[in-house]
Amino acid sequence: MENFIQVINSINWVVWGKEAIKIILILVVSWIMVKIIKRSLKSLEKRMVQRRVLEGEIATDSSRRVKTLMNLIRQGVIGIIWTVVLLIVLKQIGIEIGPILAGAGIVGLAVGFGAQSLVKDVLSGFFIILEDQIRVGDVAIINGTSGTVEKMNFRITVLRDLQGIVHVFPNGSINSLSNMTHQWSAYVFNVGVAYKENTDKVVRVIQDVLDALKNDKVYGKNILETEIFGVDGLNDSSVMIKGRLKTIPLQQWSVGREFLRRIKLEFDARGIEIPFPHRTLYYGDNSKPFELQILEKFSQKAKGVDEE
Repeated sequence: MENFIQVINSINWVVWGKEAIKIILILVVSWIMVKIIKRSLKSLEKRMVQRRVLEGEIATDSSRRVKTLMNLIRQGVIGIIWTVVLLIVLKQIGIEIGPILAGAGIVGLAVGFGAQSLVKDVLSGFFIILEDQIRVGDVAIINGTSGTVEKMNFRITVLRDLQGIVHVFPNGSINSLSNMTHQWSAYVFNVGVAYKENTDKVVRVIQDVLDALKNDKVYGKNILETEIFGVDGLNDSSVMIKGRLKTIPLQQWSVGREFLRRIKLEFDARGIEIPFPHRTLYYGDNSKPFELQILEKFSQKAKGVDEE
């Protein structure tokens, strides 16, 4: 106990108090700087989105790209600031930071040799972001797995699929990447009709449905262009008519579902048959189809026997 009291009495509290005040000031100033940087980047993000919209980009598409870039810049800048603050604080409390920096350099070199996959992930992520291949909010297919991009940084890309399953991909392991919502999206439809239908008439009906959908107050604002390619296949039971709806990103599925709903209602109203598989049975090469008849009298007799 006496030794502890002697140690307490030997401390120069005035000097320690000054150093504590300096450290508190450094932390407060750093915190204010971080807040200012966050607000500045947020304001810059809004201005960049507005400028891109004026240049002709779609607002949602531009917003996702800018948000992705700003998140990475924000993380990098804030990380650098707090690293510098930590070094300053260590120097203020009397710890030499020179050996720490030298040791960090040696450790970094060792990690660089031992963690080549990490370096590969970071470099791959850098080029994915630089080349604007995908953004947060896009629907993408990575290595055969599809989902919405929930998070991405220089090391990993995170997808969440339709079932809610989260898939994490190190950027260095991405071998194939397909972006389904880059700049614009499309819903490709194949409408099958019976062979007895006049395909020119059917095409006109489909065009009427597309025109009505494009002029709709709710769905029309999401549609960029409609196309009917024409007859695309003669299948076993149907004639296939192919077309495409170009939409703003992420809206192709809702627009496509509404299109199919209206096609079904319009075909029913106009008596156009949506076919189902037909089969004709033959016995031998030269035989005619069997004629099947249901004999009501025989059916009633059989029913009576069953009741007895």
